[in-house]
Amino acid sequence: MKHIIVVFCIGLILAGCDSANSEALENNPSSSAVSAPNDAPQRKLPPDLSAIYNHEAPIPPQCYTRTEGDFNPCYTCHQTYDDRARPNTMWDGYLQGAYDFSELGETNHWLNLFVDRREQVAKMSDQAIIDYINQDNYTPAMTALAEDDEWGGPVPYIKGLHNGAAAFDELGFAKDGSHWVAFNYKPLPSTFWPTNGSTDDVMVRLPEAFRTSTCAEGEQASRDVYLANLSLMEIAIKELDRISTPPIDEQAVCADLDGDGTLGTARTLLKRDHYLGGAADVPVTDMLYPEGIEFLHTVRYVGVDAHGGIGLPPRMKEVRYMNKIRFYNSAHLKSLYGNEHQEKAEGNLPYYTDHGDRGMDNGFGWMVLGFIEKEDGSLRPQSNQEQRFCMGCHTTVGTTIDQTFAFPRKVTGAEGWGYIDIKGMRDAPAINQDEGEIAQYLRLVGGGNEFRENDEMQARWFNEDGSLKRDKVADADVYELITPSRERALALNKAYKLIVEEQSYLYGRDATLKPAENVYRHINPDEVTPLKPEKRIDGYDIRLDWSAAGATE
Repeated sequence: MKHIIVVFCIGLILAGCDSANSEALENNPSSSAVSAPNDAPQRKLPPDLSAIYNHEAPIPPQCYTRTEGDFNPCYTCHQTYDDRARPNTMWDGYLQGAYDFSELGETNHWLNLFVDRREQVAKMSDQAIIDYINQDNYTPAMTALAEDDEWGGPVPYIKGLHNGAAAFDELGFAKDGSHWVAFNYKPLPSTFWPTNGSTDDVMVRLPEAFRTSTCAEGEQASRDVYLANLSLMEIAIKELDRISTPPIDEQAVCADLDGDGTLGTARTLLKRDHYLGGAADVPVTDMLYPEGIEFLHTVRYVGVDAHGGIGLPPRMKEVRYMNKIRFYNSAHLKSLYGNEHQEKAEGNLPYYTDHGDRGMDNGFGWMVLGFIEKEDGSLRPQSNQEQRFCMGCHTTVGTTIDQTFAFPRKVTGAEGWGYIDIKGMRDAPAINQDEGEIAQYLRLVGGGNEFRENDEMQARWFNEDGSLKRDKVADADVYELITPSRERALALNKAYKLIVEEQSYLYGRDATLKPAENVYRHINPDEVTPLKPEKRIDGYDIRLDWSAAGATE
C-alpha cells in the first residue's frame, strides 16, 4: 500500500484521463489568469469518470495555496509532536509552508478553482436553489441500495437523517433503533465552515458487543452499557482520566463506574483498562478506536431558513462512511507510517486497494466509502478517482487521531451527546494553546479560508491593514464566527450545483465563485518563499480544551 504524505486535510471527515500523458484537453479560458506550464492539464467536460485523471488526488486543493512566507493554513494537518507514544507517527510538521510534492503533484490538477462562475450563478434564482437544497436525496438513495440485490456494500442509513436533529433523541441516539449516535463537535477549520460552502454532521456506531449487557442470564441490549462504552472510547481518544456522562444505571452495567463503592446512578466514569458488557475482552487503547466502529458523515449544502438563519438542509452533497475493519496496535502503526515515509523518499505515487461496493482500503485498518450527487441530484457511489480524494485526509497526515477528525473534537462528556449545534458554542482553544482555535486560525492564515479569498470573512473579522479584530472575534460564538450571510450561502450553493451539473468533481469540489488568485497552477519548489519561523505553529492538536471557555453559553 502506497500513499503520498503531503496533503492538507479538509476535518473531515471522507473524495478523466491520465494527466501524465499530457493529452490535449479542451481549454478553459477562465484559468488563463494564473500562470501554468504549456502542458498543464485543462478541464475537459464531460470528464471520463471511469479513468484515473489524477494519481495525486490525495493532495487536496488547499495544498496549492500560496503561503508567500507569511500565511500558514498548513498547520491544522501537518504537525510533529513530542509525545513519541502517539500512534500517529507521521510527524510531518516540517511540511508547513513546504510543497514537498512528487513531480506529478507539482502541477495543480484541481482546475475547478480557476473557473469563473459569477455569471452563471447570477442567472440562477434564489428560490430555485432553495427548493433544490430542501429536497431529500438521501432516503431514496439508501432505500434503493437496501433493495438492490447486486449491491454488496454497506447501506449507511438512518431513518429521517435528512431532517437532521429530528432523527435523534436528546442524547443523540437515532430514533429508528439503528444504534447510530450523533455527537456535537466543533467543525475543523475551515473547509467545513458553512461560510466556505458546506455544512455537515457526523454519527458513530459501535458493534453489538459494545451495546450488550452481560449482567443477567442471557445477553441483552442495554443503552447504559452503550453509553458507558461510548464514554470509555472518548476517554481513550482524548487521553482522559475521567469524564462526565449522562445518568448511567451501574446495576445494568454491573460495574462501579464512578468509583464511589456502590452500584447506583453514575454521572462520572473513570478510566478503565477494558470496555464493558459484551466487549469486556476488548482493551481500551489510548488514541485508537476498537475494531468494528463505524462513522457516518454527511456533507450538505448551506441551509437558509425563512429568517435568514443558517443550518443543515435536507439535501446532501455527499454521504461518507468509514468502517474500522482491522485493529493495528501502536507498534504496527509505527511500521506502517515508516513505510509511508520510505514510499515518499522513493518518489512513488499513491496506490490504494479498491474493494468496489465495500469501499477503498486506506492501508491503516479502515475502509472508506463515499456517495456523491449525480447530474440530476440523486446520490451515486463515487468512482475510483473520486474516492481517492478522500484518502488525503484519512491516510497520512500528522494531526489525525486514528485517521479521524470529528470525534476528537466532540464537546467533552455529557454535554457533547446530541446532534451538532454550534449556536452558543464558545471558541474553545486547542489543547495546550492559549488562544481560541478559530481566532488562532484566522490570525495565522490571514483570511477566512485556506485560499484567503472569502471576502465576507475578511470584512467581518479583519481590519483594513489585515490584522484580526481580536475583541470582536472573542465576543462571538462559533455560529457567528463561521456562518455566512444569506446571500453568500445561496451563491455558494448555486456554484456547487454547477459542479454537480458538470459532474466535474475530479477537478475539485470547492464551491468557488471566481478564479482563485492565491493558488498555484504549478509549483517550482526552488522558487517558493519558505514560511517564516514565527508563522509556524508547533504542538497544535485537533482536540479541544472545552474547560478553557466552557462548551456553550
